Amino acid sequence: MAPKQMKQTKRLQQRRDIAALLNPRNIVIVGASDKPGNWAERSWNNLQRYGFKGAVYPINPGREKVWGSKCYRSFGDLPEKPDHVLVLVPARFVSATLKEAAAAGARSATVISSGFGEHPDPAAIKLGEELGETIRETGLAVSGPNCLGNFSGGDRAVTMVDNRTLRTEPGPVAIIGQSGGLVMALKRTLEERGMDVGYIVTSGNEAGLKTADYIEYFAANPQVKVIVSYLESVRDPQQFLAACEAAKSVGKPVIVLKLGRSDNGRAAAMAHTGSLAGSVAAFDAIAGNAGVIRVSNLDDVIEAAEYFLHAPLPNGNGVGAITFSGGLRGLLLDQAEANNLSFPPLAAKTKRRLGELLGVGSIIGNPLDSGFAALNSEEIYINCVKAMLDDPGIHTLMLQEEIPRAPGAERKVEYIRAVNALAVKFKKPITYVTMISHSMNEYSRDIRNGFRNVAFLQEADKALRAVRAVTTYAERCAVKKSTGPKTTAQPLPTAVFRAIAKAQKQTGPTPLSEIESKKLIRAYGLKTPKEILATSGAEAMRIARDVGLPVVLKAAGAELTHKSDIGGVILNNNTLASVRDGFATIQRNVIAKAKGAVLDGVLVAEQVKGDIELVIGASCDPEMGPFVMFGSGGVALELYRDVVFAAPTLDEASANALIDRTAAAQLINGYRGAPALERGAVVRALIGVSRLAIDLDENLDSIDVNPFVLCRRGGVALDALVVLKNSSGEF
Repeated sequence: MAPKQMKQTKRLQQRRDIAALLNPRNIVIVGASDKPGNWAERSWNNLQRYGFKGAVYPINPGREKVWGSKCYRSFGDLPEKPDHVLVLVPARFVSATLKEAAAAGARSATVISSGFGEHPDPAAIKLGEELGETIRETGLAVSGPNCLGNFSGGDRAVTMVDNRTLRTEPGPVAIIGQSGGLVMALKRTLEERGMDVGYIVTSGNEAGLKTADYIEYFAANPQVKVIVSYLESVRDPQQFLAACEAAKSVGKPVIVLKLGRSDNGRAAAMAHTGSLAGSVAAFDAIAGNAGVIRVSNLDDVIEAAEYFLHAPLPNGNGVGAITFSGGLRGLLLDQAEANNLSFPPLAAKTKRRLGELLGVGSIIGNPLDSGFAALNSEEIYINCVKAMLDDPGIHTLMLQEEIPRAPGAERKVEYIRAVNALAVKFKKPITYVTMISHSMNEYSRDIRNGFRNVAFLQEADKALRAVRAVTTYAERCAVKKSTGPKTTAQPLPTAVFRAIAKAQKQTGPTPLSEIESKKLIRAYGLKTPKEILATSGAEAMRIARDVGLPVVLKAAGAELTHKSDIGGVILNNNTLASVRDGFATIQRNVIAKAKGAVLDGVLVAEQVKGDIELVIGASCDPEMGPFVMFGSGGVALELYRDVVFAAPTLDEASANALIDRTAAAQLINGYRGAPALERGAVVRALIGVSRLAIDLDENLDSIDVNPFVLCRRGGVALDALVVLKNSSGEF
């Protein structure tokens, strides 16, 4: 079978596996118990309560009856083949239970039991490894362990152990979460806002099925429109990215709340699921390109889902707004800046139309504070909305309003009805925004459900975060996926291969010397200054004469990774005497301040003057793999943190887009009348570092080219540090 066919066959099997998990023919509960309030009983009660159509069979070898029903001693005693197995037995018995279930004909299982390495206990970790092996051997589709069950609203298959009342309807939202408590909170709030949740998977430790499997399944499920994930760690980055790409290709956003934004958050993830959570910067850079919308908190999940379910994607980043309150107008302006959005000036034609409608001439700003004129006349209000929608610079329109929660506000409802009709005609996203977050009741939900073409967002900051997230997603969807440069890098120098071989013998990161690092980046097209290693003061003077004064002197040695901190860099050596004295000074500084470090010599380099300093780098995230960094370099890197990140598949278009995301882009393009610098040199350097990061792959720890100085005629890497790491794979 061809590789493409094999991949398609595997995907079809995965979909069948998850269908067996979420839409089973029958459910077997292993670990049935008479103990009041136990989790097995909760699952049983939910299956009865919500009307699961298949049979439910409890198993306990020590019981003949449980929960008022017949209890079976084993799988062999069941009246039919088991289909889905709910496992609530101690961890040490789980693998044996799954083997028996598979032998009896089961297709899927949910392991609610914990104790498989959530905490660093050797015995529990071993049980987790055994469980993984059992799942691979049996071929069962398994969710968990350490989870709270699953939910399929349309089939009323509710194996959740949560005993609060659940709404069971087929809905457009699917939730996947490694925390059962969080996903239940999301379900309740989404439904309060009028968004039905059709599926929930609490994936737990993901010993079997992974978040990626569920995303791919829901991407192919016509009922699902929005996929939500609470994610503590990415188990298989390539599979995860492929699944997100599949969802993006069919227009289904994947909204992710990702743990791991802080050191404490990453530690919590390790304690909770036994996995290492990678940096959010790397996740955003790589997963964002695949169509993931990462949000910062649970509230933002709700607002983003509301937007995606009820409004089309914008075709630009221009935001317009109409308010009835000068206070809300001010809040929108403040929060737009905080969320990297702006309200562009209105077109002259739009200003004239609005001025005529409101009787205020043509001095009209954006956001538009329409005042009482629009409040008192539906005709004026709707014509103002039309004028804003007609403006070519506005791609998303925000309107102040909250849904009434009791009779008596019929005028508001009529305004919303008219705007809902306009949304269909203009095909631009229209979102309402409230002054403050508030709850909804049955009355307001009924009104909301009657108007499906507009989004109802709450509170200015949350609403604008949702607009920013959707706008970024739309921009990424519009960009053709970059596969990276197709050219092959030059052969790596022998010295670098030797350094990599050396790294394989080390237990930690292995920094290359500046000389070796620069050899490596030159092989990928980056330019470096003319420089030669001197091992004595006399040799340094001879080299300086050849290179040409002034020169820079730099300590050279693999262990000297922060040379400036120890006095290992001396600039502006304008005479041969200063070169000789500088050599001696660097020797003394290394001995005094870098005790134990080996000084290979002193680099004598031409002193290059550039217009601006930039940083270009790469790193290997433990979850997502290699990613690239770009921004303002030198001292500015530490002061302003003007840096952005991207997946290491840069081509010319994506490299230019990366540059444009920084403040440094303004300097490169020519700021306030200054001449433009050679942007192409930065693009070539970024592509080169991107290729190097991909080629190093699991051998990469980090690449740091800082500063990369840029002028009107090219760019030069003044310093470089490449750090490799031990890898069991081949380079």
